[in-house]
Amino acid sequence: MLAFFSFFTAEVAAQDWPQWRGPASNNHAATNAQAPLRWDITSSSDLAWKTQIPGRGHSTPCVVQDSIYLTTADTDAGTQSVLKLDRISGRLVDQWVIHRGTLPAQIHPHNSHASPSPAFADNRLFVAFHTDDAIWVTALTREGRELWKRKVSDFAPVAFQFGYGASPIVEDDLVIVAAEYDGAASGLYALDAATGNQVWKVPRPANLNFASPIVTTISGKRQILLAGADMICAYEPRTGKELWRSDTSTEAICGTVVWDEHHIMVSGGNPKAGVWCIGNDGSGAPLWEHPVRCYEQSLLAIKDYVFAAADNGVVYCWRSQDGKEMWKKRLFGGGISASPMLVGNRMYIASEDGDVYVVTASPEGFNLLAENPSGDSIFATPVAIDDRMLIRTGVGPAENRQEYLIAIGKK
Repeated sequence: MLAFFSFFTAEVAAQDWPQWRGPASNNHAATNAQAPLRWDITSSSDLAWKTQIPGRGHSTPCVVQDSIYLTTADTDAGTQSVLKLDRISGRLVDQWVIHRGTLPAQIHPHNSHASPSPAFADNRLFVAFHTDDAIWVTALTREGRELWKRKVSDFAPVAFQFGYGASPIVEDDLVIVAAEYDGAASGLYALDAATGNQVWKVPRPANLNFASPIVTTISGKRQILLAGADMICAYEPRTGKELWRSDTSTEAICGTVVWDEHHIMVSGGNPKAGVWCIGNDGSGAPLWEHPVRCYEQSLLAIKDYVFAAADNGVVYCWRSQDGKEMWKKRLFGGGISASPMLVGNRMYIASEDGDVYVVTASPEGFNLLAENPSGDSIFATPVAIDDRMLIRTGVGPAENRQEYLIAIGKK
């Protein structure tokens, strides 16, 4: 078991969280992260700080050096902004308005106008917004000075006005952005991180998709993984050249592709719900699938196993080799948008009702360690850094919902 748990998290140089899915792109916290097991935000037990957040958003925090960066949108003011908070105290340091008066007229009620998470690299912060019927990316300094702002592509869906959700990622000197919708500009784009100029574009099917691309090394080769439009694809990061394709999955996917040493897996929900696994040898050959609906949230993979927190509140563990079900257990009544994250040998699973469950990440059997009420609604994936857990939560009913970023852990 010691050997089994040793694989759980990737070694990283520092406990920063520079972009969506974290430093190793797998939603694993750093090996030495020590997230609390139990807390109570009502009594402030194990609450380091609680900061009121203006507006609303579903993006996860980007944590770099002494700062936390978060995007938000204010529908009354018609603005999309970046917030900067102090990492230690949680104090709101600054707010930078990026767009004003160009919010989409309509989005899905479960979406927000600030759903993509920020990315940080080489002293630049990159944020993506759906605004003015297009996808725009802006590069900022750590102090909020605008370095460049670029329209990536048109983005005006016709069939469904559900908004946008794909987070930008940084690979070397490129910012990778997915802008997939039922229009001619649908594609995967790479921008020069220094200038914002387009380096390459890969056309994608005219199909509304919400998945974030991710970059990892498989079999010694760096590749961008992206699922949706009834396929799972890999692209060469420098050129956008397609490396391989598997004609499996479904049309609309919100989750990000996950992987282990020999397998690539993804989940989706429209029109077909499922979890799909293929080999990572470049053949694209399907290995197994399960008709389990995990639509907005991503899966969580460890060595030889993959976990899913399904839309109906049931948690699964499958063996990635053949899809064998190791266990399943109903955890809550249903409703989940945040993705499970791993800290040591624990999974942290946040429900839309505002509860965070801690479950042992083991194929040996279901083991609920704690249930922590953490507000009235959670849509953003929590982030674990140092000895703290950062949770973007909402308090109050929808019409009076107030967002907070809270830090669970010692003061």
